[in-house]
Amino acid sequence: MPDPDPDLASRLERIAAGDHDAARELVERCHPLVAKLACAHRPRSLSEEDLVQEVFMKMFAHLDRYQPRAGIPFEHWLSRLAVNTCLDALRAERRRPVERSASAGGRGSIGAIGEGERGWLESLAVDGAPAVEDALAARELVEMLLARLEPRDRLLLTLLDLEERSVAEVAEATGWNRTLIKVRAFRARRRLRAVAERLRREPS
Repeated sequence: MPDPDPDLASRLERIAAGDHDAARELVERCHPLVAKLACAHRPRSLSEEDLVQEVFMKMFAHLDRYQPRAGIPFEHWLSRLAVNTCLDALRAERRRPVERSASAGGRGSIGAIGEGERGWLESLAVDGAPAVEDALAARELVEMLLARLEPRDRLLLTLLDLEERSVAEVAEATGWNRTLIKVRAFRARRRLRAVAERLRREPS
């Protein structure tokens, strides 16, 4: 999270008055944060840059709703907006018809798993925390497993387990309370293991 912008109030006033330079400055300042969130949570069918642009379009459309609060930087508000935009995009992708793939067992165009990925799955099924030597296979498998979860589960596990954010940080980014996050995370991890077990049992 970048340091709070000391010129934010005046910058927002200039944007409200139609100052394009102030708008460009705000985008430049916030782009790394938005791009990081978009990269981590974008659906497969949407490019990172398209998702980033959508977040900034929503940011400008909703700037009048932003209310400064002591101790809570603008970037927290923007993070929540970005996360919700990504979640909406993931939901839209799940509603879209997908090409069926015989190798994916008729569950969508996710594709068959390779030997490296299958070895990672076997380790996951045994101890839940495998030592991964094939980083590419591991990353591809994580993408495959998360893609089979509901968007909310996928988002939550990405924030907690891949980005290693604290429960407090996830609460700030999503607006969910901490107890709800812990319960959802427990259930999401259980569903992820069930998906992994189903994939492990599929014929090679």
